[in-house]
Amino acid sequence: MKRILVLLAIAAVGIAGSVNTAQASVITNDWASVGFAGFVPCANGGAGEILSGRIDVHNLVTSTVNDNTVAWQFQFQPQGSMVGAITGDTYRVSGVTHGTYHETLGSDHYVLTYVSTFHLIGPGPGNNLRVRETAHVTIDGSEDVVVQHDDLSIDCT
Repeated sequence: MKRILVLLAIAAVGIAGSVNTAQASVITNDWASVGFAGFVPCANGGAGEILSGRIDVHNLVTSTVNDNTVAWQFQFQPQGSMVGAITGDTYRVSGVTHGTYHETLGSDHYVLTYVSTFHLIGPGPGNNLRVRETAHVTIDGSEDVVVQHDDLSIDCT
């Protein structure tokens, strides 16, 4: 009998604990098409040129509320192609941006962190572009940035 009571007590604690467990809610899960144009120094044999085209972006945003913490996770994935204004070369677009936002309710700050990698892949060697950014920002209750780190690299390969 004691064994059954202990098992029931453990089950009750487990059920009570699972009631407070947060579940992620999908806020956004859609696609958007964006027109884009920009100068790419790697294109046109290294002389650079303006590329333009439409990029489709998959947007996924989730939110979790647990006790006194609000957490958002987001992911943006661009894909598509762009065309050089001078050469007519086609460049494939790929990449991903993934980040988090955390806020503790009753606290005087919140934190945003993200990593973004973006590729333009052209015909032949030496004209590909890679952009990578890692950022971390902490903002206080007065909306002042108290910590900021931003590491950006742009490379032709």
